[in-house]
Amino acid sequence: PHCSGLGYVIPDVPPVHPDFGRAVACQCRAVEREMARMDRLMKLSQLGALQDCTFDSFLPEGHGLTPARQRNLRLAFERARDFAREPEGWLLLKGGYGCGKTHLAAAIANYRLSLGHPVLFVNTPDLLDHLRAAFAPGSSNSYDQRFEQVRNAPLLILDDLGTQSNTEWAQEKLYQIFNYRYNAKLPTVITTNEELESVEIRIRSRMVD
Repeated sequence: PHCSGLGYVIPDVPPVHPDFGRAVACQCRAVEREMARMDRLMKLSQLGALQDCTFDSFLPEGHGLTPARQRNLRLAFERARDFAREPEGWLLLKGGYGCGKTHLAAAIANYRLSLGHPVLFVNTPDLLDHLRAAFAPGSSNSYDQRFEQVRNAPLLILDDLGTQSNTEWAQEKLYQIFNYRYNAKLPTVITTNEELESVEIRIRSRMVD
C-alpha cells in the first residue's frame, strides 16, 4: 500500500528536509530486514539444534532429585536467567553429564538473540577444530578473522570445556581467549564436567576469579 511493491518510497517532505528527493526503504521491508538480521545472528551463534532450549522449556525442579539437588538446580536456573537479562562478568556452570548445563547455556543465548543481541555459542572442541581448519589452504576465513571473532564476541558461550584434546596448542589458544576476555571484561559463559583442579592453572585462574 505504500510503495506498490518497489520496496522504496520518496518521502513527502519539504525541500529543506535532508530526505527530500531521496529514496528510502519502505516500512514493508522492515520485517524482511529484521528476519534477515535474526538469521545472521542465529548463524553466528552456532546454536543449531539447541534453538528450542529456552528457560520456559527447562524444568528447574529436575526429575527425581533429592531436595538438596533440587535447590542446586533451581539456583543454577535463577543465576542463568539473571545473567541472560544482564550479562556482566563470567558465569561458570559445572556439573555431571545430563544435569542441564548445556540447556541453560543455550537458553541464555536464545534469550539474548530474541532481544536482537549477538551471541557466539560454541562447543569447545568444535571451536578448536574451526581454528585449526582456518590454517588450511583455501579456507573461507583466515585464522586471524576467526580468532578475533571468538575473542571479541559481545557474549561468548563455551560449552563442554575439558572435552577437547589438551595439546599445548589447544591450551595456549584457550588461554589467549580467556585472558583477552578477562582483561577486556567481556561477558562469558562456560560449562564443564571437569573438576576445577584438573583445568590448566592459567585458565582456571581466570575462571574462578
